[in-house]
Amino acid sequence: MGLPKVVITGASGFLGRHLLAVMKDRYRIYALARRSQRRVRAPVHPNISWHQADIGVFEPLESVFRHIAGQGGAEILIHLAAYYDFNGDDNPEYWRTNVEGLRNVLELSKGLGLKRFLFAGSLAASRFPPRGQALTEDSAPDGEQAYMVTKRIGEEMLSEYRSHFPSCIVRLGALFSDWGEYPPLFFFLHTWLSQGWIRRVLAGKGESAVPYLHIRDAVAFFLRLMEIHASLGDREVLIASPDGCVTHRDLFEEATAAYLGKRDKPVLMPKMLCVPGLWARDLLGRALGERPFEKPWMGKYIDMQLRVDGSRTRRRMNWSPNPRLDIVHRMPFLIENYKADPVEWSRRNRAAMKSVRVSRHLRIHQILEANEPLIIGKAIERFLHPKGRSRFASYHQVEPEELQWAVQQTFRNLKNAIRIREKGLFKSYCRSLAERRYRQGFRYEEVCDALTTVLDLCQEILETDPHGKGLESGIQDYLVMTFRLGIDEVQDVYEELSGKFLTPEEAVIPQLSGDRRGDGPDTRPHPSGRP
Repeated sequence: MGLPKVVITGASGFLGRHLLAVMKDRYRIYALARRSQRRVRAPVHPNISWHQADIGVFEPLESVFRHIAGQGGAEILIHLAAYYDFNGDDNPEYWRTNVEGLRNVLELSKGLGLKRFLFAGSLAASRFPPRGQALTEDSAPDGEQAYMVTKRIGEEMLSEYRSHFPSCIVRLGALFSDWGEYPPLFFFLHTWLSQGWIRRVLAGKGESAVPYLHIRDAVAFFLRLMEIHASLGDREVLIASPDGCVTHRDLFEEATAAYLGKRDKPVLMPKMLCVPGLWARDLLGRALGERPFEKPWMGKYIDMQLRVDGSRTRRRMNWSPNPRLDIVHRMPFLIENYKADPVEWSRRNRAAMKSVRVSRHLRIHQILEANEPLIIGKAIERFLHPKGRSRFASYHQVEPEELQWAVQQTFRNLKNAIRIREKGLFKSYCRSLAERRYRQGFRYEEVCDALTTVLDLCQEILETDPHGKGLESGIQDYLVMTFRLGIDEVQDVYEELSGKFLTPEEAVIPQLSGDRRGDGPDTRPHPSGRP
């Protein structure tokens, strides 16, 4: 008997990727997503069959479902695909994906022989309860914004297919990880841990609150649901969330305590001042072509609390959130990741919130890191090419393992210098490199030319990578100038140790991006004789 078969729509999303990682050894999974498996860094495994399809377009989707049906169908479908943004506008994509797309999936699921259709909703689809009360499994998804309305329509639509398969509705809290990956949380931390004047400002009394669920708890919830789904009623509503809610003030105090070593005191801005301020900032952002994350519609929810009581779900499922994964308890871990690896922090949150702007130096770092094996491999190939024997004579005498290690060290010191925007780090490395190479008998031309070769390769990658668009000035600042300083340091060391100055003809100056693009001839001397 083979593994049970599961279809997951929205597999490229935050929850989808984590479910794949945990479920891949237990289930045969048909993963559907609009983006490619490689692009979203989704798990690759023999039990995962990836199908790139848009649920809002019927014909390609029908082909995928026909293939799944031909393979024997599936027992469970987990519908995670949905559209949501924080603009507050009635975007047509809500209707195309959340309604028409769901209709397509439901229609095509009739031929799969499903035992259960699991529909992922959100607690945010309901109105905030009156102060002191809480949302329960019986609360209606009665919100007024487009997302809330389309989610309600989706839940109602499930009843039309009960003769074909039973369904279950899961209302999720705000999902987060130790890297953030929830747009409002990312925005809060980005603001509170900055040096800006608004870093301590909280709207209203700081009492705005929602429930947060760690992604590991969410995965555990769905795994448990897969085990007990047969015991559930049709269209039964379950809540995947801790009870209660967590306020902005709680998050602020825990974040600043972990970052500064002490709890900072927030500055509370009255709601009556916040709302006009939100409108003013949004109008300015529209005029400048870059709207802020905080939108005017959010002013309505200042100091409101989306309190939850999911006790019935916990009894039904024998599941509860892990106290160790509570967001307040996890805040020090988020802050540690924020400080220790800002590149990965930005990458993950950029994926969660498309509008996040990543600094040029971090974008350059990301592209170089993604192409590290290629750059190192090509550099070694050029060093050891027969035509380069005279140019890199000393490098031909180095053991292959030693050469591989040396190029890796150069490249990784470069990446670190770019990541933290500290050119002196690479300059210091080049001084040590020059001292070592001088003692080993390398000619300074060889060392400088080797560094220039790595520069050329990095620049070629950055200029041809589709994600490098618009980085021209950043390449000049963070890459070319870093190498220029490093190569100048090598020349200084050779002059100091040899006791003689280099002639103008002997000096090496890295080529600038404009020269490499053919904006004009480069008449500067180069030790290898290259133009």
